[in-house]
Amino acid sequence: MSAADTTTPAKVPPPRQAPPPAVAKAPRARRTSGAAAAPWALLAPCLLILALVLGYPLVRLVTLSFQKFGQSQLWGFQPAESVGFDNFEGVLSDSEFWAVVVRTVLFAGGAVVFTMVIGMLIALLLQRVSGWVKTLINIVLVASWGMPIIVATTVFKWLFDSDYGVFNALLSRLPGVDMVGHNWFASGTQGLSVIMLLVVWGAVPFVVITLSAGLTQVPAELEEAARLDGAGAWGVFRHVTLPILKPIIVMLTTLSVIWDMGVFPQVFVMRGGHPEAEFQLLTTYSYDRAFVVNDYAQGSAIAVLTVLLLLGVVAVYMRQMLQIGEVE
Repeated sequence: MSAADTTTPAKVPPPRQAPPPAVAKAPRARRTSGAAAAPWALLAPCLLILALVLGYPLVRLVTLSFQKFGQSQLWGFQPAESVGFDNFEGVLSDSEFWAVVVRTVLFAGGAVVFTMVIGMLIALLLQRVSGWVKTLINIVLVASWGMPIIVATTVFKWLFDSDYGVFNALLSRLPGVDMVGHNWFASGTQGLSVIMLLVVWGAVPFVVITLSAGLTQVPAELEEAARLDGAGAWGVFRHVTLPILKPIIVMLTTLSVIWDMGVFPQVFVMRGGHPEAEFQLLTTYSYDRAFVVNDYAQGSAIAVLTVLLLLGVVAVYMRQMLQIGEVE
């Protein structure tokens, strides 16, 4: 046998195949563009309805805020005149408006803090109870969440009634406390505290249910590893649970700020349709200027400023979510 026969034959690379003809890419491109257009075609009816339902009122609101529009213009006795930024200057130079802004921010901030803290505590508690207790609490939460706002507001009016309210009767049973006949709505601070309690009561179920769903996604292995490293309950919550729940907490906080800044029926019904000056929030103040004073243009200017304030909150939310996405 010769040396040439024992040598391993050299590996010959397979022949390179010719690229497919350019004509074959055309159907794929058509399929891609068609697939990209399909979601927009499905969303088109919804977007059209949103443009009609939300777009037109918003455009009309902005238009009114730059006009002189009262009862004479409403009934057609005089044409609406453009006044530029006069309505905004009148609102921003009014000290009562800034008092309402401060009151609204404090009210919304307090409601959001209480909602998130109580919601988180109840969600954590649900992780420690048995199955039937968790089911019972979830049923109660869903029932309270589904209660209409008008019904809930009426119930709270009865609870805090000065003469027949259950809350005053219960407090009066405490030693040294006499709350019989106490009117919670005699001052704006106490009255808004009751309304804040009503708002928190209505918002907590959604927060609890959402946070409970988020807590199921926290890996038990991470919590166990943190405990083995010597972390206590607060350490596990701060360094493991809280970072994982951060996107959900940011979303819930932003939604709560938007909802609590727009509180209207609770205040309106609690005060019998005529909120006093110390009960005025931005929403009721805008309504009061438009439909009680009959200055629709200035009421629209207040509503536009409220929308801009809420857009600032949405911008902060989007920035937080983008930062979370970059970290992940």
